[in-house]
Amino acid sequence: MTKKRNLRGPEQLSRRQFLQIGGAGLSAAAFMAACAVPAEPGAAPATGDSTASEPTSGGTLHLMGHQEVAGLSPDDTGPSVQATMILAIHNSLLMADKDLVTQPQLAESYEVAEDGLTYTFTLHQGVKFHDGKEFTAADVKYTYDYYRDPENASTLVNNFLGIGAIETPDDYTVVINMEQVNAASLTTWGETPIVQSEYHAEVGEEAYRNAPIGTGAFKLVEFNPAEVVLVEAFDDHFRGRPKIDMIRQEVVPEPSVRTIALETGDADSALWPLLVEDSLRLAEDPNFTVIKTSTAGVKHIPLNNKLPQLSDKRVRQAMMHALDRQRIIDDLWNGAATVANSNLGPKFAFYSLDQDPSLKRYDYDVDKANALLEEAGWVMSDDGVREKDGAKLTFTCTTITGDSARRPIAEFAQQAFKEVGIDMQLAESPISAILEGLTNGTVDASLFNWTYGSVDPDPSSTLRSDGGQNWNSFENAR
Repeated sequence: MTKKRNLRGPEQLSRRQFLQIGGAGLSAAAFMAACAVPAEPGAAPATGDSTASEPTSGGTLHLMGHQEVAGLSPDDTGPSVQATMILAIHNSLLMADKDLVTQPQLAESYEVAEDGLTYTFTLHQGVKFHDGKEFTAADVKYTYDYYRDPENASTLVNNFLGIGAIETPDDYTVVINMEQVNAASLTTWGETPIVQSEYHAEVGEEAYRNAPIGTGAFKLVEFNPAEVVLVEAFDDHFRGRPKIDMIRQEVVPEPSVRTIALETGDADSALWPLLVEDSLRLAEDPNFTVIKTSTAGVKHIPLNNKLPQLSDKRVRQAMMHALDRQRIIDDLWNGAATVANSNLGPKFAFYSLDQDPSLKRYDYDVDKANALLEEAGWVMSDDGVREKDGAKLTFTCTTITGDSARRPIAEFAQQAFKEVGIDMQLAESPISAILEGLTNGTVDASLFNWTYGSVDPDPSSTLRSDGGQNWNSFENAR
């Protein structure tokens, strides 16, 4: 029998990577591949394509992620390695289907008033949480009220912009009353995973992150943030038991190790970037079918705008002009990317930069970079690092520990900035520490892949001054 194994290459559309837009961007291509593993000796050859079209029941799906899983709460859905398991454990009122069309999930149906100010959801009856408790409207209200409360400091708070009162006239009806129209509602709060309200209220958010209880198709068995997340099929899922028995996601930072695991059959998915050269090599392997497509993701360096060295936009603009992003694409990505001149990746239907030449671009221009820095008052010193009022133009970019797929971009940027008198030091830290530092403003800069967290791109959580994921500390009074 021929077994198929799936590979996610350098980038693939991920609907829940809420990482903040920043100073420099590349929009990468996505590589998706299926690997035909040789049959065991003596096994009968496969006939036809029944294996691909008729999935069988049982077995464990082995995933390998590139970084630790900091938590499994709805508030942790930023990194894809976390979102993958969070969405396996939880359901939401709505969710986009494979064609990115919003469909009811825990909601059986819903209606939107003509004025866009009232949303009425009728819930599925008989849905159970993993602990056996029945899912009701009270769980929806609790989840939304908790994550929209500014006192709880949730990164999801801006998903709920415009919501006023939430009513639950009975156990299976939820009425959302809006104070103002929000066109993105159905793809922001409508897709927020629902927690078991009584349990969450009892244990608190921090404990819930390590031991979640949802209504999803899989329930948590084991969780070690730096090593593994293991979930098993939920027999009582309202849409039926999943065909897969278990999903095991291991933390394997080194992309070459993930590649070897795919080739040997020890992994079914790399879940996140392989080295581009490995993806291109697998494309030449007859045992792999590789599909290359555009992506919604943008690689970027988020910069702390409140850091004195980076608070002047002319410094940030100079950094954009100092960075030869096309050379990064050619030298580091083997051409498998495009220069990102927008915070939208080309996968979105709204991406229209090429059709609108009036939108500002930051082309590679070292002379312009130097002129902007001089204009901002940063003067070149004898040691090659600019200074102003006795302070050096230096900061630290903290990358994810073991992220060798993206670290070369940071090293390239470090050298490019050095040539115009900017000293960017490099450091490594676990993703949990970086996210905490971005939230509290103690991280100067980092390096991430970022895309909007829904089909309908809404930058409220990232570009609003009060945005829950405004990790650049960006503020604009307009």
